[in-house]
Amino acid sequence: MTQFTVLVTDDDQDIRDGIEIYLKNEGYHVLKAADGYEALTLLETNEVHLILLDIMMPNLDGIQATFKIRSERNIPIIMLSAKAEDSDKIHGLSVGADDYVTKPFHPMELMARVKSQLRRYVHLGTFKEQKSTIEIDGLVLDMDAKDVTVDGESVKLTPIEYRITELLMTNAGRVFSIGDIYERVWKEPAYNAENIVAVHIRKIREKIESDPKNPRYVKVVWGIGYKIEK
Repeated sequence: MTQFTVLVTDDDQDIRDGIEIYLKNEGYHVLKAADGYEALTLLETNEVHLILLDIMMPNLDGIQATFKIRSERNIPIIMLSAKAEDSDKIHGLSVGADDYVTKPFHPMELMARVKSQLRRYVHLGTFKEQKSTIEIDGLVLDMDAKDVTVDGESVKLTPIEYRITELLMTNAGRVFSIGDIYERVWKEPAYNAENIVAVHIRKIREKIESDPKNPRYVKVVWGIGYKIEK
């Protein structure tokens, strides 16, 4: 049976240590980080199955850390925040969090949220994405080599085109708005991003689609955004 690893990220040591006690009592392996930068470093060197991520932290806060994590990984993120307004929750979820827990919280409620997210992602096969190659109907993404092939033929993508393709393929079936794509790929707020993203999507289609006007892979969902089907 897999022992899941949970990364607890909060600038308050007492909160980190308190959550760790409950997680370990539930059988989880625990890593701890004091800010977003430390969390990203731990993600590079450890297999993590779920992240508990405080929003208000020094150096790199939870929102910006989520942007960076989501550009490469699709593991569950539960945000922790003292902000209880609906607008704050919506913002946290819109940038890529899977759940949002308001401080102060009951530890057993948090444990229930952790279990729920892990069950959901195991059911969806999310953790299988740790492998370095993804294939969708002849379109193959090799994340180690940073290479894309279509029906065995190598496709030369620019770094930005590759990152957009990687984002869509590692989240196959999920629709990303233009703003989502821009913020996750360019890692900056999406201002007047429509034309920029549209141009890159067009170039990707020209390279990976046999008929760009009737795309086999990169689909538009009118009024919402883009996706690659599973």
